Amino acid sequence: MLKAIKHNRRGFLLTAAASIFTQMALMGTAHASFDKPKQSEFRFTPIKQIKAGVLDIGYYEAGASDGSPVLLLHGFPYSIDSYIDVAPMLAARGCRVIVPYLRGHGSTRFLDSATPRSGQQAAIGVDAIALMDALQLNRAVLAGYDWGGGRHSFLPPSPWTCCRLSHV
Repeated sequence: MLKAIKHNRRGFLLTAAASIFTQMALMGTAHASFDKPKQSEFRFTPIKQIKAGVLDIGYYEAGASDGSPVLLLHGFPYSIDSYIDVAPMLAARGCRVIVPYLRGHGSTRFLDSATPRSGQQAAIGVDAIALMDALQLNRAVLAGYDWGGGRHSFLPPSPWTCCRLSHV
């Protein structure tokens, strides 16, 4: 009985090794690519500036001026470039796309050097409302991720401010 078990184990291992070798031979040799991923040719230019609340906000805008407004809020420590592929797609579908630099990023600056600096969720939510007011937006679809995603949850739940929220 001991010989039969050893024989079966040996046969199993040989069969397994042969099948692994065959699969590897059929798959070919994998080659790692060290090429950089293809970068979008699109650029966020020009960057506009608007005074909104306590900030002078730098933002990119594209799409139809009468299209459904979409605010894309970036995370920390990222920038508006995170939406380099998304913004043109939304604009091509008729949306008015607004991608602001959040406080502390890009060309967004405090209007008064004495203004207390804060990255709290409520502060960035207030910034989003101030931007919407400055751009005369009654409603907007808000999308964001990371810090930019959690911030719009502090907007007041009113039908005239925000019609959709998306947080990733």
